[in-house]
Amino acid sequence: MGAQRSLRRPSGARLHTALEWCGWERGSVIENRRAGRLLTNYGQYPLSRSEFAAAAAAAALAIFAAVYLFYHSAIIAGFASTLGILAPRFRRETLLVRRQERLKLQFKEALFSLTSSLAAGRSLENAFLSALDDLKLLYPDPRTELLLEFQIVSFRMDNAEPIEYALRNFADRACIEEITQFVDALAACKRSGGDLLEVMKRTSSIISEKLEIEQEIAVMIAQKRFEGKIMMAVPFVFLAFLGFAAPDYMAPLYAGAGYLLLTGAFLLLLLCFWLMSRIMNIRM
Repeated sequence: MGAQRSLRRPSGARLHTALEWCGWERGSVIENRRAGRLLTNYGQYPLSRSEFAAAAAAAALAIFAAVYLFYHSAIIAGFASTLGILAPRFRRETLLVRRQERLKLQFKEALFSLTSSLAAGRSLENAFLSALDDLKLLYPDPRTELLLEFQIVSFRMDNAEPIEYALRNFADRACIEEITQFVDALAACKRSGGDLLEVMKRTSSIISEKLEIEQEIAVMIAQKRFEGKIMMAVPFVFLAFLGFAAPDYMAPLYAGAGYLLLTGAFLLLLLCFWLMSRIMNIRM
């Protein structure tokens, strides 16, 4: 009995490791996220059970439809649809990037408010409190990422924690270069006793210009990504049209060497899709 248990544990552990690689999160992580016990780490994005199931089901359905259009075999399409379990991993990366992009945009708006408040003669602490009020007007949703983070900074300042320490904790969790650079400049200025207003103006101006350039690049890339998705969908639409309008014309492909031609074309399409994804994957 003990030997059987020892044999079961490694297989269960391997299955759990494989599921985690695909995007499955531990129950403790999901529970802590729901309860709000841990501060958000913006370098990670734990998927909920519903998000995992939705991503896997949508990918499985898409794979089933694509493979069935090529082979007209429900068995082959069913086996291929099991690859949908890999989709949550990529969905998690997509959601992570989107959240960081939202945080960058929100931080850019906060920089304008901070520099305006400092120019009006307010202290750094009061400038952050004023920026919090401005963010509440810009983002009515109380779940907005930067709004929550500025509320945490405000709470820490109310508990006599230096603002640079509170911002450093936020920057470490944000995992965004622009926020880290801003906090570094602010901490250096506070330690050296330099001209806080001038340093913050220059730092905010440089970071804002960088974020604007990144947004312009993202807009251009989004257009090309949309065109790439249309190009990838055209072969499947063409196959569906021919299969419905001229089944006799397509019949030779579903016998003998026709399956080899279909497999070669399908692999070539996957290669093109991978190449387009690599070309459009521009790190900024």
